[in-house]
This record gives sequence, structure tokens and C-alpha cells, in this order.
Amino acid sequence: MYGLSEEDLQIQERARMFADELIPLEVEAELNDGDLPKDVVAGHKARAIELGLCATNMPKELGGRGCTSLQQVLVQEQVGRVTNALAWVASTPPSWLPAVATAYQLEKFVRPTVSGEREECYAITEEGAGSDVDAIVATARRDGDEYILNGEKWHVTSYNTADYAFFQGKLVGGNHDGEHAMFMVDLPSPGITVVRTPAYTHTISHHHPIVAFTDVRVPATHLVGAEGDGMTFAYEWFRFERIMVAARCLGGAQRLVEEMSAFAAERHVQGKPIAHLGAVQAMMADSLTELFAARSLVYETARGIDAGASVKVQHAQCSMAKLYASEMAGRVADRAVQVFGGRGYMRENVAERLFRELRVERIWEGTSEVQRSIIADQMIKRGPRALV
Repeated sequence: MYGLSEEDLQIQERARMFADELIPLEVEAELNDGDLPKDVVAGHKARAIELGLCATNMPKELGGRGCTSLQQVLVQEQVGRVTNALAWVASTPPSWLPAVATAYQLEKFVRPTVSGEREECYAITEEGAGSDVDAIVATARRDGDEYILNGEKWHVTSYNTADYAFFQGKLVGGNHDGEHAMFMVDLPSPGITVVRTPAYTHTISHHHPIVAFTDVRVPATHLVGAEGDGMTFAYEWFRFERIMVAARCLGGAQRLVEEMSAFAAERHVQGKPIAHLGAVQAMMADSLTELFAARSLVYETARGIDAGASVKVQHAQCSMAKLYASEMAGRVADRAVQVFGGRGYMRENVAERLFRELRVERIWEGTSEVQRSIIADQMIKRGPRALV
């Protein structure tokens, strides 16, 4: 099905096996604020590397797996079947970075990240700038051989596990005054402080704190690309993350469809399985149908990227994939809770956890409303046929 090659099927099966190994630990993590013992997490990371599920998006010459976009989707789809972010150890470093990284940056940041020795986080979003990255007010000012960074960043996902951050700010002074620049900043560094760590709806060990950068000095060697390039990298990151979000939504929806179907077949009301009730059948049928449609869309989008579709078409189609898959997963999660009834409201139930976890997929990496705006804009500029 879906025209997958033998190589595609093999990596998909390895990812499925890995996810199945993690699923039994979900309730323990849920009841412990998302945390598992450090040695257990380290073992999971080693296992993901052993199975070839890490750095699937990075070139082989840097130690990555050099997988196709479709294969990356297949891996992240299985990652999405696991709650509490336990499968995030199947990491995807910034695939856009090697093309612009200097030799120094490749050795200091890229290669260690690919091998799993280092981990990154993104300090881009601000209180008044989410999907609209250009609205950031953080600054970067050149001072000799250094830059001085200032700003307060929100939702810095995985800050507590990362040892360097991508910081984006607007340049102050110089030939590129007011333009964007991106930097890699070692963590910890003087001047970087956690303002607070909010509690979020999901229960995972990766925190999303508000982080203040106050007169943080970074060497000019840590500038990514050139001054004024920051937005280019942000757009590339968004394209990649949007299709990976879509892939993980497929996995979450698949898990829910399987779990609700099994429960509906076993749960009896008035002497017969609830799967025989028309209302329950409708929820099950709609969920499977929408999953099939979403998976077809996401896989086809990935194949287009592999075939070299234009960047503008990719931008629109990745938005389409994220929009439909995230909205689909939300609907499936809501139905699954309903099918499970009271059980679906218990934290030990997978439907309850995914109901909470999948909600953010319609928000981060660009809200559903932003995705619709991007798609409509490209429809006007290129015509519907160019996109579908």
C-alpha cells in the first residue's frame, strides 16, 4: 500500500518496533510528570541510534542517515504513536544547517548533534511574535568580534535538555540594520536566565520555558550564514517541521483508531458490542477515512519534496499537510475519548493523553489559521493546479 519500496518498509518497521518498545512505559511517565529514570532515557536514545532512527534527515557524510523525505515521514509517523514524547529521542537535527555552516560550526555543533552528543533548542518565538516571526523585537548588535544579544523568548522547547540554542534577533546598526540574523548560543552562557517554566497541557519531560537573553555575548563565528539571512532559515525550518508535525499526527491518529476499534469490539452494552451501535460506527468510520486521506496527502507531499518540487509549492503543500493532518488528528482524538466514555477521561488511557497532546499540533510551527493564509496566498499567485 502507498507504493512503499522495500527500503521504505524496512525503516518503517524498525520505527514501529521502537515505538512498540516505548508504549508500555507511557503510564509510568504520565504519572511522573513525563519523566523516566535518566538511565532508561539514555537507553532509549542509544536504541534509536542503533535502529538508524536518529538524524534521518542529515547527510551521510556528516554521520546522518541520508533518508528521503518520505522515509523521514515514515519514522516520525511511528514516533507520533507514542505519548509523553518518549520517542522524541529519534531526533531530527536542523537539516538546513549543513549547507550554510562553516567548517568550525560543522565540527562544534553539527557533527556532535548528528551523533547525539549535543542537542539544540530554538529561541525564536516571543510574547508578541509567534507564527509571525518578523514581529520579533529581540536584537543582535555587532561589537568587534562578538555580537551582543538581547530579548525574551517564549516556548523554548527542550531548553532543559539542550546544550545550545538557535537565537533569532533583529540587527541593530550596520549595513543590515533591522534585518534578521540567527546565532548558535552555547547553554549555559552568562546573561541567559530562565524567567519561568509554565505548566503545559501535555505531560512530557521537555520543558518550554520563557528565557531571557541579557547582553549575551557570542563570537561572530556563531553567526549562522550571513547577516540578514535569519528569515530564510526560519522558513526552511518551518517547512520541515510542518510536514513532520503532520507525520506525527498520522501516528497519533493511527494509534487512536486501533485502540478505539479494539475497545468498541470488546465493550458490551445491553448484551452487544458498542461497535454495533450506529453512532459509534460513524465515529470509527469517519476516523479511519480521514486518516487514509491525511496519510495519502502527507506521503504525496513528501514524494514531491524528494522529486524536487519548487520551494514555493513545497511551502504551500507542507502547510496543507500540517493543516489537514493536525485538524484530522484532533477530530479523531475527540471521537476516541467519546468511544471510551468515562475511561477516555482517565490519564492512564491513551485517548485522554493524545486528546491533550494533539491539541498543540494545530498551534505550533504555525497555527491552522496561518496555514490557511499561506495556502490561499499561493493559490492566488500560482493557481490551484500548481499546488494539486
